Amino acid sequence: MSTAPSPLRPAAAEGDAARVERFRALLRVPTVSHAEPEDTDWAAFEGFTALLPRLYPRLHAALSREVVAGHSLLYRWPGRGGDRPTVLMAHYDVVPASDDGWRHPPFAASLDAGPLADAVLHGRGTIDDKGALAAVLEAVEDLVTEGFTPESDVYLSFGADEEVAGTGAAEIVALLDSRRVRPALVLDEGGAVVEPGVVRGVDRPLAVVGVTEKGITTLQLVVDEQGGHASTPPRLPATARLARAITRLTRSPFPARLNPAAAAFVRTLADAATGPQRLLFRHVRWTAPVVARLFAALSDETRAMVRTTAAVTELRGSAGANVLAERATASVNVRVAVGSSVAEAIRHIRRAIRDPGVRIEVLHASEPSPVSPSTGPAWEDLRAAVLAVHPDVLVTPYTMLAASDSRHFSSISSAVYRFSPFEIDAAGRATLHARNESIRVRTWLDGIEIYRQLLRRR
Repeated sequence: MSTAPSPLRPAAAEGDAARVERFRALLRVPTVSHAEPEDTDWAAFEGFTALLPRLYPRLHAALSREVVAGHSLLYRWPGRGGDRPTVLMAHYDVVPASDDGWRHPPFAASLDAGPLADAVLHGRGTIDDKGALAAVLEAVEDLVTEGFTPESDVYLSFGADEEVAGTGAAEIVALLDSRRVRPALVLDEGGAVVEPGVVRGVDRPLAVVGVTEKGITTLQLVVDEQGGHASTPPRLPATARLARAITRLTRSPFPARLNPAAAAFVRTLADAATGPQRLLFRHVRWTAPVVARLFAALSDETRAMVRTTAAVTELRGSAGANVLAERATASVNVRVAVGSSVAEAIRHIRRAIRDPGVRIEVLHASEPSPVSPSTGPAWEDLRAAVLAVHPDVLVTPYTMLAASDSRHFSSISSAVYRFSPFEIDAAGRATLHARNESIRVRTWLDGIEIYRQLLRRR
């Protein structure tokens, strides 16, 4: 991907060093969320929220702030009376990170030596999702300093428990709903500016904007048996029966289908595609089954766009090496394709396993999100903001594969988008929830400008 400076912001713009230092201060606070609240260091979260007014004083003078659900934050920037409220979202909790295997300590916010714009900033949260949160804060601080007032109200929704599917965003939505706030645009983390070649035959960088997201369901496969001494095992112990079920599930992929968001993605790519893909994409109304099979074969990312996926993530069996398991369990993380449903996914899994001795328990379930439009004022404002900074990219709708807090906002807004305004290549995407998460400074600064451009249109 191009690393040329934005046409709107010189590479060494005055104030960039201070911006980066504020970002580093936020990265150093280890706001790690855990599924069990008692395992979370809430003092770190309180320290983080106390730090914000000191780093962004003009923003905090102009915007009101409420604490929701303990530690999530809701800001309101009053507009001039327009009726198109905007919500910019991010979350400041991060997943755990030990020092093992990291090139730089995950909470040191290490910055490479050399010219600032070319440097890389290392640390947990640089991409997911303090990078977006800090960029939003910088954009609003800049605009407030300039004396800018948006046409309509702008809300900043910062979750504290997104990584553990907590209640912060849902309670913010309930609060806005009680006040009859109906956002005309909601923007959360999600897609990004990605390198050419992500889709074979398309040699332009893409700005992929999630217009929907897959549902997420957690299942547990359970096998019970009497147990006993491992010296006299039955013909099919609980662990073996569970392993057979997992193998059958792995060998039974879900059907590949083009949902409306995937079809819109394909149609947008048609003019930029070359070779056979150009013809296939241009006539997707008739070639959808072929395109779905093509996407299912291209890569893990494109495969997940067109089908439900099921990944076995946790296994539990016996408590001892010479003890037969009385209960063997496997956790299955299911991402439900847009156009499908939780019920359809469970039926598929039950048919794939073909064993009444394996019980399926649903621990958590949520359906895919509604599809937001890829036309109209909200979409065009977002598209124009991206193109102002990255004029050569192709802005396209797509299906977000992960889950985000934005899904809660679909109940009060029909224009919910998922886009992190950064250039992130395949190597960068591979560091999400993994070691060595990092972001190039120039990329982060360009993200600030995209938020500025968007807010000026609201």
